[in-house]
Amino acid sequence: MTLDDYLEQFSLYLEGERALSPYTVRNYRTDLFPYLDFLEDRGIHDPAAVDRNILREYVTWLNTKRRFSHGGKVKYGHDMRSVSRMISVLRTFYKYLQREGWVETNPVARLRLPKLDRKFPKFLSPQEASSLVEAPLGSTPRSLRDRALLELIYATGLRVSEVVSLDVDQVSDGNREIRVLGKGSKERDVVVGQQALDSIARYLSHGRPELSTNARTRALFLNSKGGRLSTRSVQTLVRQYSLEKGLHEPAHPHTLRHSFATHLLDGGADLRVVQELLGHESLGTTQIYTHMTTAETRKTYEKAHPRARASEDSQ
Repeated sequence: MTLDDYLEQFSLYLEGERALSPYTVRNYRTDLFPYLDFLEDRGIHDPAAVDRNILREYVTWLNTKRRFSHGGKVKYGHDMRSVSRMISVLRTFYKYLQREGWVETNPVARLRLPKLDRKFPKFLSPQEASSLVEAPLGSTPRSLRDRALLELIYATGLRVSEVVSLDVDQVSDGNREIRVLGKGSKERDVVVGQQALDSIARYLSHGRPELSTNARTRALFLNSKGGRLSTRSVQTLVRQYSLEKGLHEPAHPHTLRHSFATHLLDGGADLRVVQELLGHESLGTTQIYTHMTTAETRKTYEKAHPRARASEDSQ
């Protein structure tokens, strides 16, 4: 087998057994391409021939590799966050190869990288979130659709991929819960707030019929041609409305998802309930939002309390 053959088998495993989305599989492949190039340049055609010394050389190569930015400007080296992600993907790749019996050991298993500072997700204040959700005005089909879409994301914390995959019959029966197909084809029930349900009802009555040109389309959110709204379109419209409302920086669908989780925890929601609503496998993934709220609380305290800062006498 060639290196490309191993990559293709790994991709089939991700799509089939892991049930990852085509977008995620593409990202895995993209992160593995530099590794395959690195091995090819050194005449290595068998992953089993790689040891930890070669892997260390690969990390050094990533840190100094000549590449191009989007503007065509030459850059040298990937940042440590990108390198860490690539090594994580490589570790998964070798776990698969070991499982299949193509390598005896996983040389990446004990490879250590510098610990990264945790990067907290960005979120909006409740006022900013409300402003963004209420940005679509009027009763045009597009405005009704966009309002229902934004209300739903903020009310449920759904991933954008989960939102665009919804069909009409999942939310049109007045039930305040909807069943969502999440990552890894795992289903979960999420609660929907009344304001979001009201917006969806208006869209279904006066917006979607105007957009639908295909009676067989069961997608909830439609584009101007009557087809299912794409992930990219949702990302674009969220960004446009955030700019229109003058938020301090452009928002993304995930910004509303992060805001949903943060505002629930700020309101006293149990961490495990939030974990279930978000569809996180690990509680540790959800716990980052507790760190975010703690950091925000400390920042507010230090700014507002008259004796939070050191006095001039103590300096």
